[in-house]
Amino acid sequence: MILAIIGLILGIILGFLFPWSIPVAYSKLFSIALMASLDSVFGGLRAAGDGNFDDKIFISGFFSNALLAAFLVYIGDHMGIDLYYVALLALGLRIFNNLGRIRQHLLKKH
Repeated sequence: MILAIIGLILGIILGFLFPWSIPVAYSKLFSIALMASLDSVFGGLRAAGDGNFDDKIFISGFFSNALLAAFLVYIGDHMGIDLYYVALLALGLRIFNNLGRIRQHLLKKH
């Protein structure tokens, strides 16, 4: 847990020291990759609360989910299909479901 907090603090510091912007053409891809990554993070937190967290599954899911979601949005854009909204909806639902289970675990624990 301490490594996650250190990584978060280091990421925030680096973000303030080296600000950069994402080109508008790639904003959909990066936002979907971010949502998929957040989905993995909340899924990992839920798994940790349930007592069955596996770091290999978390790391592989983190990167593969982000890359696959961005790839699907990229392909959808080239085909003229807005898969961006479908991915946002699906990932948003998963994030809120995981957040609800984390909240239930914390409320039962305390």
